[in-house]
Amino acid sequence: MRRRLVAGNWKLHGSKTMVNSLVSDVINGLENEARTEVAICPPFVYLQQADSLLTGSAVRLGAQNVSAEIEGAYTGEVSAAMLLDVGCTYAIVGHSERRALYAEDDDMVGRKFHVAQQAGLTPILCVGETLEERNSGATEAVVASQLKAVIAAAGADGLAKGVIAYEPIWAIGTGKTATPQQAQEVHEFIRELIRQHSSLADQCRILYGGSVKPDNAAELFAMPDIDGGLIGGASLKAGDFLVICNAA
Repeated sequence: MRRRLVAGNWKLHGSKTMVNSLVSDVINGLENEARTEVAICPPFVYLQQADSLLTGSAVRLGAQNVSAEIEGAYTGEVSAAMLLDVGCTYAIVGHSERRALYAEDDDMVGRKFHVAQQAGLTPILCVGETLEERNSGATEAVVASQLKAVIAAAGADGLAKGVIAYEPIWAIGTGKTATPQQAQEVHEFIRELIRQHSSLADQCRILYGGSVKPDNAAELFAMPDIDGGLIGGASLKAGDFLVICNAA
């Protein structure tokens, strides 16, 4: 049985005071830690602070991004080895905001996935379609292209050993959410595509992200191929995030 994972992506939010209070509240409020893994992904500058607060807890640390380069003259970049060194277990790659705002294409995302995995991190690969692509019936083609770029870079077994987060772009931060059945259909498609290339498909954890909230989490997580969530705005409020974690 796949162990559920709920990961909080804090995006560009945080302060030292906020990190102290939010991390402490999450640690103290968790239930059923053996069944559900929980991770938080603060901005780079707060990773070490968060790591010190997480010592002795079951909550894992993740980064919101990782460089495709190992080391060198790449001003402003943060390598996978550095993230591992400050306590990270996970690194998000290919978030739609990175793709749209910072021109990260499928090949770049594939490189980041591979470099992170080779360094010992578990990448959380984000895939998903725009509203226009969904309305035109291109959801599966878009998601397949995003997945195949990672297979080309890291191999099918490499993809399956990571974590995939299906995040329909039209539902991120908009308040709109795919229905549980809509989400399940894409999750099932993702797992079947992996199965065509790897025997590890049933081990791969596929998360849903896209305006997951306390009042819809349980219904989403009840779907057979949804193994948890990548949570944005709701991860900034300990009470909301804990309801989602406990629902998993």
